[in-house]
Amino acid sequence: MSGSSEGTGSAADSIRSALTERHPAVPAVPGMSAPPSDVRAAAAIGGAAGEPHDYRAAFDAAHLPMALVGRGGDVIAANRALAALLGGEPHELTGQCAADLVDLAAEARTWQAYQEVLRGRQARLRCTRRLKHPDGHSLWTEVTLGPVPGTPDVLLSVADISDRRDLQARLRHLQMHDPVTRLPNRALFFERLSAALEASAYGGGGTGRIGLCYLDLDGFKAVNDTLGHRVGDRLLTAVAARLTHCADQSGYGRSGGHLVARLGGDEFALLVEDSTGTEQLADLARSVLAAVQEPFDLAGQRLSVSASIGVVERDAAGTSATGLMQAADTTLYWAKADGKARWTLFDPERNAHRMTRQALSSSLRPAVEGGEFELEYQPLVDLESGVVRGVEALVRWNHPQFGTLTPNRFIGIAEEDGSIVQLGQWVLRTACRQARRWQIEQPSDSPVFVSVNVAVRQVWDSDLVGDVAEILAETGLAPQLLQLELTESAVMGSAGRPLQALQALSDMGVRIAIDDFGTGYSNLAYLSRLPVSVLKLDGSFVRGFRYEEGTHPNPADETIVEALVQLAHRLGLTVTAECVETAGQAARLRRVGCDTGQGWLYSRAVAPERIAEMIGARPNTRHR
Repeated sequence: MSGSSEGTGSAADSIRSALTERHPAVPAVPGMSAPPSDVRAAAAIGGAAGEPHDYRAAFDAAHLPMALVGRGGDVIAANRALAALLGGEPHELTGQCAADLVDLAAEARTWQAYQEVLRGRQARLRCTRRLKHPDGHSLWTEVTLGPVPGTPDVLLSVADISDRRDLQARLRHLQMHDPVTRLPNRALFFERLSAALEASAYGGGGTGRIGLCYLDLDGFKAVNDTLGHRVGDRLLTAVAARLTHCADQSGYGRSGGHLVARLGGDEFALLVEDSTGTEQLADLARSVLAAVQEPFDLAGQRLSVSASIGVVERDAAGTSATGLMQAADTTLYWAKADGKARWTLFDPERNAHRMTRQALSSSLRPAVEGGEFELEYQPLVDLESGVVRGVEALVRWNHPQFGTLTPNRFIGIAEEDGSIVQLGQWVLRTACRQARRWQIEQPSDSPVFVSVNVAVRQVWDSDLVGDVAEILAETGLAPQLLQLELTESAVMGSAGRPLQALQALSDMGVRIAIDDFGTGYSNLAYLSRLPVSVLKLDGSFVRGFRYEEGTHPNPADETIVEALVQLAHRLGLTVTAECVETAGQAARLRRVGCDTGQGWLYSRAVAPERIAEMIGARPNTRHR
């Protein structure tokens, strides 16, 4: 129901004009504040003597229900159409309260506007009212009130708009429902969701919570591609029926409301208003999953499908429709990523990790340009002499929000979005410049080499050979003092361009090392054909060398490491052991012939100044 001060452009306007066009206001009778109602009615409707046209007859014969209302709100005169609409005769309506006849007092705003029209402070009122016809059925009407010029009275007209309302309702239904499944569509779903959240915000009762199951069919595209869209549509309709049945069987109508909607494609949503907790939504998700997995018989086609479901249940206060859908979409993605055919509950901690990844990904490239990265170095120590032979450069990100981040927090992200190329170039240039600085500052000591990790994407997406040559020339570092580390899985599968790049770097004099050796393919036959200089044994081998309280090292670990060292030496390679933490481990590695060690026994990754202190010394103790 609505009130308005706008004109209607209806037949009431023309009737009202006809009633007043040639009839001025009746002069006031001495001693009376206003003319009697019958006199005013006659004057307003054309009853004055000597007038050539009987406007009262036109008023009575009009098909539009109308009444003349006095300033006090009572009916002065009513035509036959209004009497027929409300039941009775025209004279029976005279003197009745007009507001009661058309229910103007039902809404405070409309009632206030009506009073303003009667007082002459508002030009016009139009509102919609549902009235009861004498034969018992209800009808929708548009009630219009406006002043009669030259008089203190108001003309009321009532237009039957039931057909228009029915048409509008049918059009809205078509607009708000999916033509295939007949379920509410995305527009109606969000309208209902927003209304539920708004009601909760104003304390509308209930639990004050809201739940959502966001569902996507697994492999639906294959059904459309192989069996055609007609079968696909039948499948969607059958799924919609099962979802509706699950929601109805769960009995949500007792505690709140539920809505099953098709959001588009093969995506459906089950909205639970006034949910009682995550267990309620979990039960619904389980029943939906079981229902969808039952085979479908579609006109001779027997189909089996599954679904992935993201489940979100939370306090409605402080929740927006956008936020709820983002959480549901994220959780649905987790269900897909975890293997499909399952439901997954929203996990705030997991989502925070995802948001952190997104934040890191979006700020990686600007961080390189903004100087947020720095390098620390961990020494590579000769196991026989204890002298620092080289260092591994390890990048750190001094993030303004998350603090200092180690490579495992962002290298994977950098490889995914391609920023590893830009970051890798910075690391390579910075490490070479630092190695050259140590060499210049300590000319009497044997120069240490610097080892830099390289992602395989750097080989594919950039001119790694050209970058290395340019940086070596720029910094003045000898190629023999640069070592590039690649993972075993990246190197062992190298062919084409990667292999050519590694060979060109080796020919340049740069050392190539296989990092984490022993955890990947371990294709020893292929190893002999690669331009590799160093094997770095994975820390899992070295940890087996460590004595634990009440246990003894596994002799098999020592046998494997000794065999790998001997094989490497026969191929002309040197061996570095990672994760050396105890003197006992170092002694056993030295005994089997391992060349260098790296780990906390010698030092954690430290700033360049600390490395300068270690060069030329025997690091017999840890530097933390």
